[in-house]
Amino acid sequence: MFRSALLTCAVGVLLCFSCKESGPLPETPDSPARTAEEELKTFQIESGFEVQLVASEPLVESPVIIQFDEDGRLWVVEMRGYMSDIEGSEEKQPVGSVAILEDTDGDGLMDKRTLYLDSLIMPRALGLFKNGALIAENNKLWITQDLDGDWKADSKILLDSTYSANGIPEHSDNGFVRNSDNWYYSAKSRLRYRFQDGAWIRDTTEFRGQWGISQDDQGRLIYNYNWSQLHGDLVPANYLSRNKNHKPSTGIDHGLTIDRKVFPIRSNPAVNRGYIPGTLDSAGRLFEFTSACAPTVYRSQLFPKEYHRNIFVLENAGNLVKRNVVTEKGVFLEAHDPNPGTEFFASTDERFRPVHATIGPDGGFYLADMYQGIVQHSSYMTPYLKEQTLKRGLDSPGHMGRIWRVVPKGFASKKIPKLSQASIQDLVQHLSHQDGWFRDMAQRLLVEKNDPNAVGPLEDLVKNGKSELGRFHALWTLEGMGKVNPALLLEVLKNGDDLLKTTALRQLENSAVNDPGILRQLEAVAVDLAGKTSDKVALQLALSSEIFSHEAKTDLLSQIIENYGHLALIRDAAMSSLEDEEYRFLQKLMANKTWTEANPDREVFLEMLTSAIITNREPAEIRGLLAISDTKEMGWKESIILAGMAIQAGDIDKPGLVVLQSEPAIFKRNDLPIDQNRTAMLKRLFSWPGYQPSAKVISTGNLDEKAMKQFADGRQKYLVSCAGCHGNNGKGAARMGPPLAGSEWVVGDEVRLSLIMLHGLEGPIEVAGKKYDAPEILPVMPSHSTMDDAVIASILTYIRNEWGNEAPPVTGRTVGSTRHLNQGRVYPWSAAELNKHMEALIANSKP
Repeated sequence: MFRSALLTCAVGVLLCFSCKESGPLPETPDSPARTAEEELKTFQIESGFEVQLVASEPLVESPVIIQFDEDGRLWVVEMRGYMSDIEGSEEKQPVGSVAILEDTDGDGLMDKRTLYLDSLIMPRALGLFKNGALIAENNKLWITQDLDGDWKADSKILLDSTYSANGIPEHSDNGFVRNSDNWYYSAKSRLRYRFQDGAWIRDTTEFRGQWGISQDDQGRLIYNYNWSQLHGDLVPANYLSRNKNHKPSTGIDHGLTIDRKVFPIRSNPAVNRGYIPGTLDSAGRLFEFTSACAPTVYRSQLFPKEYHRNIFVLENAGNLVKRNVVTEKGVFLEAHDPNPGTEFFASTDERFRPVHATIGPDGGFYLADMYQGIVQHSSYMTPYLKEQTLKRGLDSPGHMGRIWRVVPKGFASKKIPKLSQASIQDLVQHLSHQDGWFRDMAQRLLVEKNDPNAVGPLEDLVKNGKSELGRFHALWTLEGMGKVNPALLLEVLKNGDDLLKTTALRQLENSAVNDPGILRQLEAVAVDLAGKTSDKVALQLALSSEIFSHEAKTDLLSQIIENYGHLALIRDAAMSSLEDEEYRFLQKLMANKTWTEANPDREVFLEMLTSAIITNREPAEIRGLLAISDTKEMGWKESIILAGMAIQAGDIDKPGLVVLQSEPAIFKRNDLPIDQNRTAMLKRLFSWPGYQPSAKVISTGNLDEKAMKQFADGRQKYLVSCAGCHGNNGKGAARMGPPLAGSEWVVGDEVRLSLIMLHGLEGPIEVAGKKYDAPEILPVMPSHSTMDDAVIASILTYIRNEWGNEAPPVTGRTVGSTRHLNQGRVYPWSAAELNKHMEALIANSKP
């Protein structure tokens, strides 16, 4: 019934149209709604590629999530209620749906639509499972299934009434990716789910992203935020957040790039902050990401080799798709734009709204184009944007939508095998397929079938497979089936590649917890590996050591900190495994004869341990810290401990937490390595007869209690992000960064300081009357824009009130407003330029 209508508007599109070498159609003063055929002519695509139409209205409407199933059918979540008019009048109406699209004749165009489930309110998540899917709408996550083979949902069971509790689409749980670890993860969410032993399990996890989530070949989760295009996890889920006494500063939510620049090929006046100078250039084009979403890892061999493992990021407000080349450097990932100035895919049609993407079984890059004028939710629509929308007629029509496919020129569609009909042996072979879609799908189907006959072939693949990724998926398939083989994993741990070793470590943990014999074997292999392995394996060893006996854990982590402690991520990993054992480990380090010489990495880790001990609030351990520090000659270790105790004392709710019988002798000494103010803060931890500390916080800068919590948290963040260039003591570091102590840039205007953190600073800078320039310092201080507002505020509050500096605290609101009001700034400031900018801001603010 839909095919004739589809052909009327798109006949010949697939084979006859692509983005012309002569360039796309120019933009027009208005932004009329175009047919799919007309829209196709507005596209600009990277050389060597073409764009093909897959589906358009009425076959599909308002697509926001797309995903292929095991038989190559395309499932589409249709958020039909989203901003179909300026008021969003249909948002609370059950008009959303999930449809299944099929190409029945193999020409690449979808020609059959099956309505799987309708009557949904703002649906926003899809996770395929057996003959159905997890599907979410406002306040509900459903387990749905087709029970009679017609691909219409017959069963709809509520799994979670807290999912998407916030009805605002960009700020509630959404997406779903079935990760290699057999859990379903969402963006903008702290929830994850898996099916195990016949039941669904709900679990909490770290918070990730905003709209859309994916994974790379190694199962690392990839996501982003509308203002920061590319983030990801460097460690598996739920490791770094285990220790209640320590807040990690690395590993989760890692910004892969600080590059925010975008290069639209049309003007973008209808963006929310288009009225703010600097948001748009002189041609009215967007400077930087404002609506980044749905990062998609390219895990196929169809595109040329240089595109493998690239990550595409969608920018619907800028009508474009950015390509990022990702580089792996030890335990870290970095990304860069290979063609600055030109985007991978862009359109001159303002209604082109790429909101989600997926890689198909044919290797094509499939793009969900919501195709509508309004992309900003009513909750955040400014008067400026409303005026722009109405003036230019972008409020109608609604209820449109397209799905596009990007493929190399000359690509011919080929028949996709129906994996639902594949044998167990075939599915096992597909685990080693060159394309990620086949590997992921084969793993999912094998886990869901849970056929005992698969165990032998899977274990054989682990032992003898030629593909590292195939062996990796085989291990996770066995885990998903509940068929973990500890003996096999121990062998892999001894002889496998890094990816297999880290996988074996993760999977051995449950077995080792329940079997002392396996635990002893694992501890022996792990300790042997600790001193002679890669950063990646050392990282997982530190994470997995949480289950070890205290003796084995201490031995292992001592080696790892000694050999890899220069990596902040590995320090955080070690801390994650030391919950409530920090004091014993600190004692070990204090007695370690090799820990005599100070270096910044040792100082940072010792302070991390000290902070965790104070956070744990165990009086005996805090008394022990004080006693350890009261040595005849106080060295660097004692100084670090006392300073760390004092800083964290500002974050306690109950002064006098530790009750003593008398005043400690250490407070009567006149050679303490901390100043009087710090000593007063340190005393705040204790009480004794005749002394009860005041409930009022006393600190440099006279920070209130809330600001002191910022101060304490900011110190930890500073050590990870800033101390390498500016020194643990704020005095600067040779050939790295200028001093922060006594710097007018630090204690001066908080907005100016925020701008430095958000955008970076280059060139010479004068601090306290001395000029600093390369090579004495680095030529550029990089942007820290991937940090969220609260983290930046805590760091700034800290540096403005440390090392003798005294200045008011900085709030997250100040950082956030500074970020928004200076949107479009994509290059570092020079000192002169920044001061001139501040003069203009002050002048403009005067009545």
